[in-house]
Amino acid sequence: MAIEISEKQNVTLAIPKSLLRKAKVVAAERQTSLSALLTQLLATLVEQEDQYEQARQRSLALLEQGFELGTQGKIPWSRDELHER
Repeated sequence: MAIEISEKQNVTLAIPKSLLRKAKVVAAERQTSLSALLTQLLATLVEQEDQYEQARQRSLALLEQGFELGTQGKIPWSRDELHER
């Protein structure tokens, strides 16, 4: 899922000065603005979270459905056979 970046809204962040300085350097090295850099990082984070949630839902659906283990729903062994002492 691609994040649509059409409408924009300003936000205020409280960032440690040393981190802000380094982030500005990274943005400059990538020839982009700090705003564009942060937008891209947040979009990537949100997309990863969305993908994780989709994978989680698929896994839960598979678990709910169950798997064919070749036993036709019957257990051919007893507890005592499994735990012979």
